[in-house]
Amino acid sequence: MPDIPVLGADSGKTVKLKDAAFAARFHGSLVHQSVRAEQAARRRGTAATKTRGMVSGGGAKPWRQKGTGRARAGSSRSPIWTGGGTVFGPQPRSYTFKVNRKEQRAALRSALSLHAQRGSIAVLDAAAFTAPKTSQAADLLDDWGQASLPTLVVLAAKERDAALSFRNLARVAVLTHENVGVADVVGAASLLLSQAALDALAARVGGGEEAKG
Repeated sequence: MPDIPVLGADSGKTVKLKDAAFAARFHGSLVHQSVRAEQAARRRGTAATKTRGMVSGGGAKPWRQKGTGRARAGSSRSPIWTGGGTVFGPQPRSYTFKVNRKEQRAALRSALSLHAQRGSIAVLDAAAFTAPKTSQAADLLDDWGQASLPTLVVLAAKERDAALSFRNLARVAVLTHENVGVADVVGAASLLLSQAALDALAARVGGGEEAKG
């Protein structure tokens, strides 16, 4: 794999990506399945409608069965009445479905490899942010000629100053490496990772040893 640039105080340096994590063949079907699973898991599934057994009223027959000239009716809770129950409406449910861990790792490996092949990935020197500073983060992205929006910045939980610096930039998302999913990586046009996040993701997808500078 080609080396990728380091942005920040160590600008000018490069990091070599591990082939096991960033040189995989793209598996479109696995990526699609994993993205569907992640998006389905984010659905709250709280939509609900009242059936005819839940709406109020309807205790008495609206009018007698015969002799009125109108259609017979047994309850004002009937679905064909205004204010009546809903037939086959949505009810609270879970939309989640299982994708096994081997497939999840393969899908994330495919998504990361796609960024590596496109050259839309770089390493962030998080230590360069000694305090939250949005202008510093914006300048860093401007200096990186490959930065295309939307951009995903992946950091370790301890790299708080860097996270606060990037989070207010338009069309820039900041996530910790534990919370990054396939949908997040695929949906980003460019990917910026700290060294700690790069190592963690490489280990997560089965990349073996940590990436070396």
